[in-house]
Amino acid sequence: MNDLEQRFNNDDDLMEQIDARTQLAGSNKMEILLFSLGSGEKFGINVFKVKEVCAAGKITRTPNMPNGVDGIVSLRGHVMPVLNLANFMGMHPTERHQTMMVAEYNTHILGFLVHDVDRIIRVDWEKVRATEGMLSDKAALITAITELPDGTLISILDVEQILENAFGEGVVGNVERVESEHELCVFFADDSMVARRKIAEVLDKMGVKQIQTTNGNEAWERLKSMADNAQNAGVPLHNQIQVILTDAEMPEMDGYVLTQHIKTDRRFDGIPVVMHSSLSSDANRAMGRNVGVDYYVPKFDSIILSSTLRPLLT
Repeated sequence: MNDLEQRFNNDDDLMEQIDARTQLAGSNKMEILLFSLGSGEKFGINVFKVKEVCAAGKITRTPNMPNGVDGIVSLRGHVMPVLNLANFMGMHPTERHQTMMVAEYNTHILGFLVHDVDRIIRVDWEKVRATEGMLSDKAALITAITELPDGTLISILDVEQILENAFGEGVVGNVERVESEHELCVFFADDSMVARRKIAEVLDKMGVKQIQTTNGNEAWERLKSMADNAQNAGVPLHNQIQVILTDAEMPEMDGYVLTQHIKTDRRFDGIPVVMHSSLSSDANRAMGRNVGVDYYVPKFDSIILSSTLRPLLT
């Protein structure tokens, strides 16, 4: 077992995890676990989502497995699907990958087969760039890129898109409309196209207007502009937007720093901040509370999201 595997497998003390991770809240930094898929390229995943790194073990094929899902495995009481990331990225390695990253997304435990894991690095979100306009057949599965000091590019995977490709698009349930005499609006920021589409669908069913942004920096610039205009007009900003919904992980500025900016600007008083994230552990909830997040909603459950937003839309 290498040092990296040892770090994950021995990290059982929840309070130690929370203490270590809350130190990053508001710092606009993230920790990325680097790995490869056998092609020479480097990929990354937020280390907060990784529960364990281990040997793949025996994978059991089951009928009607989606393309790219190698089967299921039982590990420490969890039976989980195992996704072959190389297949999703259009690669076809000659040898079966033997290393598995066990990750938690949206309260679900999953295994990701990779060629090998490298190390954990800490990067500034402001040095992480979105991939819009990137000309690559893999671009749809990469949410952002960053660069190591030696010039090596790291592609950060859009796991939400990979999961949708594997298991299909989640169905938005029966969401009731919000009855109000006034126009209601939710302002939200999320770098995932999948998440933005789902959020918009929920808000449309609720009959709520929406303003979309794709990262924390863009969101903050637009929010400041809206606050300036409201202040100059002598009207409360709450008249224009009733809730701010933000993802946690976003290029350029994460949701924790965005929340800090909002909570230290009195013009946003009375506008709750809801964090909507696939980082669903207690440690990540603690990070949100540390910077002033009012509500934390795990992705993606349309009923939980709508029921959290409904009483805030007044």
